[in-house]
Formats: sequence, C-alpha cells, structure tokens
Amino acid sequence: MDNKQLQATLAKRMGRNNADIAKLLDALVTTIRERCGELDSIAVPSFGTFEAKKKLERIVVNPGTGKRMLVPPKITLTFKPSALLKSKLK
Repeated sequence: MDNKQLQATLAKRMGRNNADIAKLLDALVTTIRERCGELDSIAVPSFGTFEAKKKLERIVVNPGTGKRMLVPPKITLTFKPSALLKSKLK
C-alpha cells in the first residue's frame, strides 16, 4: 500500500476528505521525525513504539581494496509492534 492508497482508505473509514487526512499524516510524520531526532521514543497505543537509536562512528575495511574508511555516526529509527498488533497479524 502506498501513501495515496493509505490516505484514501483512512478518508473512507473516517468520513473525511483526502486533504484532511494528508495533513493529519504529515503532522504525524513530522512529530515522529522531530521527537526521534531528539532521541526520544514515541509509543502509539495498540500499534507499537518508534525508538531512535544512535549508532556510533566506526571504521570499516573495503574488502576489495583493503582501504579503511570512517563511517560517521547516525541515528536510526526502529519500530517495535505492540502485542495486540502482533496478535492481529498472526
């Protein structure tokens, strides 16, 4: 399912137009991005938890050339589904 299909499905279920749903989804994604950028976690009841984790810088070796490179630190976003969501998917 892509973004437009998600918007259409939510609009149909909620009885709203696609523009309202697009604004709602944009606000949700923006909030998740901002909070996780600050390394906070976001729990959505009955859905799951979004958690930002910081990976430290590290040195990797290119196997073809043997050259060593420094990989900069980065923040990754992980999602852990709730038990209710897991049970519904099974």
